[in-house]
Amino acid sequence: MFIVIKHVHDYPISSIVITMAPQTNNDQNSAGTSPNVPPPAQPDSPGSPAGDSDIDPIGEILQPEDNQKKSDEEIKKNNLKSIVSTVAILVIAPLIALALTAFVFQSYEVDGPSMETTLQNKDRLIVYKLPRTIAKITNNPYVPERGEIVIFTRHDNYSLGGTSDRQLIKRVIALPGETVRIKNNKVTVYNEQNPDGFEPDKAEYGDVITNTDGDINLTIPENSIFVMGDNRPQSQDSRAFGPVPLDDVVGKLSLRVYPFSKGESF
Repeated sequence: MFIVIKHVHDYPISSIVITMAPQTNNDQNSAGTSPNVPPPAQPDSPGSPAGDSDIDPIGEILQPEDNQKKSDEEIKKNNLKSIVSTVAILVIAPLIALALTAFVFQSYEVDGPSMETTLQNKDRLIVYKLPRTIAKITNNPYVPERGEIVIFTRHDNYSLGGTSDRQLIKRVIALPGETVRIKNNKVTVYNEQNPDGFEPDKAEYGDVITNTDGDINLTIPENSIFVMGDNRPQSQDSRAFGPVPLDDVVGKLSLRVYPFSKGESF
C-alpha cells in the first residue's frame, strides 16, 4: 500500500487528493499476508445477550422483569382502592341519609283535614329538625315561635281512638307560661307583654280560621306549648288533650313539596 499525491491544477494548491493505490500480486506475495481489511460485522445470534440494551433484534422495547412486577402491583393496588371506595360509598351513603332524616329534615304526608285550608290531605311536606337537634345537644329546650306549624308526637292517643304513638301536625297558639282563654269562638292569649291579652288568630294565618269551639281558661306549664289545627271544628288538639311537652316536638314545617302546583315555604 502506498499513497499518491496529485496536484490538481483546477483547484487551489492546498487541495490534495489522496488515493489508495491497489497492491499488485507481487506485493501480496512478498508480504505473505492477505490485505488488512477487517471482516464484516456479524449480527448477534438470537440467543446472544444484547448487553445493556432493552431493544430486541426486531426493534421492540423489552420490559424489564422488575418493572413488569411493579406495574402488576400498581394495578392490583388501584383495583383494591376502587373496590374499597365503592364499598365505603355503599355503606356511608345510607348512614348519611339516616342521620339527615333523624337530625336535620324529614318528609311527611298530611293525613286528615285538621289543617285545612292551609294544608290538604295527602300534601307532602318537609319538616326542619335542626333547631330541635341543636337544642338537645346544648341541653336547652326547643321552643318554637307562635304561629309556626309543628310536628309532635302524642304518646297517649286514647282521645284520638288509638293506643300507639302518633305524630300530629298543628299550629302553635300559646307559649310556656302564657294563659289561653277560649270563649264565644274567640281565642285570647295573656302574657307579661300583653297583660290585657291579644288575639293570635288576627295574625296572617287567621284568614283561614272559621270558628273555635270550646270554653277553656288554661295557663300553659313551663316546657309546654298550646297547639290547635287551622280547621278548628275538625281538629283534635290541645283543647282535647292539653298542652304539648316541648320534648315531644319533632320539628317545624319548612316546605310543601307536593302537589307541585302548591309548592310553598312556611
